[in-house]
Amino acid sequence: MNKETEDLLNRGVGEFIDPGGIFREKLEKNPEKIVIKFGIDPTRPDIHLGHAVLLRKLRQFQDLGAKVVFVVGDYTAQIGDPTGKSKVRPAIDQAEVERNMATFIEQIGKILRTDKNVFSWIRNSDWFTAITDISAPMGQKLKMTLPSGQTVDDIDANSFVGKALIFTETRMQIKDLGLKEDISVITLQSFLWMLKHVTHAKLIERDLFQERIKNQQDLYLHEMMYPILQGIDSLVLSRIYKSCDLEIGGTDQHFNMLMGRTVMRVNNEVEQSVLSLKLLEGIDGKEKMSKSLDNYIAITDKHGDMYGKVMSIPDSSIGNYFELTTFTPMDEVENIRKGLSNKSIHPKEIKMDLARQIVAIYHGERAAEEAEKNFTETFSKGGVPADIKTVKMSKDTPLVEILLEQGLVSSKTEFNRLTKSGAIKEMANGVYRIGKHRFLKIER
Repeated sequence: MNKETEDLLNRGVGEFIDPGGIFREKLEKNPEKIVIKFGIDPTRPDIHLGHAVLLRKLRQFQDLGAKVVFVVGDYTAQIGDPTGKSKVRPAIDQAEVERNMATFIEQIGKILRTDKNVFSWIRNSDWFTAITDISAPMGQKLKMTLPSGQTVDDIDANSFVGKALIFTETRMQIKDLGLKEDISVITLQSFLWMLKHVTHAKLIERDLFQERIKNQQDLYLHEMMYPILQGIDSLVLSRIYKSCDLEIGGTDQHFNMLMGRTVMRVNNEVEQSVLSLKLLEGIDGKEKMSKSLDNYIAITDKHGDMYGKVMSIPDSSIGNYFELTTFTPMDEVENIRKGLSNKSIHPKEIKMDLARQIVAIYHGERAAEEAEKNFTETFSKGGVPADIKTVKMSKDTPLVEILLEQGLVSSKTEFNRLTKSGAIKEMANGVYRIGKHRFLKIER
């Protein structure tokens, strides 16, 4: 196997499960026949650098000819994956799922190829909802054209025939993938059959569940079912796309992805291999990057904001960021780690190189150069960003209300805390600095 492929299967990888080398062999001989599953719960619309670690790995497989299939968990998002949660995760309503999903699919084009040869996506509600699950607005009428060409009007949308029409018109397997037979639908009967092959002891091996039990916290059955539902996604994908060779996810998804192997095995399908990638820590250097923890860098951040956030990461995270978010060769990454350890490399200088590389990936070289220049002028020379946001407010509007409205503080409590610590400073000409990297010019 060549160096490029070895790097693909090792860089940033926590675990790679490929018994018998089945996936490696297919990657070497027939990469264009490979189907790779990537599951997403569209609960949050913005993609950050933590997500991008996975997407960039997928892009590398695409460049070899493999097809990436996004399984959009609109059905399972309404249940809630407990991964990484010490408490029960609230369900999300379908309308929000649809909004977030549209935004997510739009953003991935910054990283992935989205042409049909190497990319596809499908909702898992496509197989987890049956005809009888459909509920149309009361009084809705439908029209149906018979094979003879005759049109039948005024079909009650909530009748069985009406629901069958809606089912047919909304199945992605039919309207987007062109399947005319063998449409996959998971019924209660088939789900219960799957459960017969998964023991309770196996499910509670999961670290998260063990932690809940240890702390005497509630563990609900719907949460325990989630890994099985995710495993069923892999099974259905292998039937729709004729194979599901690999599932990629973070190390926190490793248990769920292995469940896919179990479900496929008991259904006599070739088991998917599993590639678990290391998790990228947030800009706090402690927890994994997460919007809920507000320690993230979004790929849609303005180039100046992105550069500044990268510069704020602790020195201990520099090596991981080079490995997981840039194209820097791994031998150079190891040299950077050694240099930081023996103090032969200055952290600020290498961090500026890191920030420039990351901005260039998502905004281009010119924007990266501009962000670096602006950062140097602003933070090294005590200047103000060239692209500072300006708002017009009346003289009577309190500063706290302005900052709340502009999203620069989340609450009056945070405002008071920042003010007390001296983190909110008024500079010249109505410019305010909030924390290290946020600026606002107020014209009154």
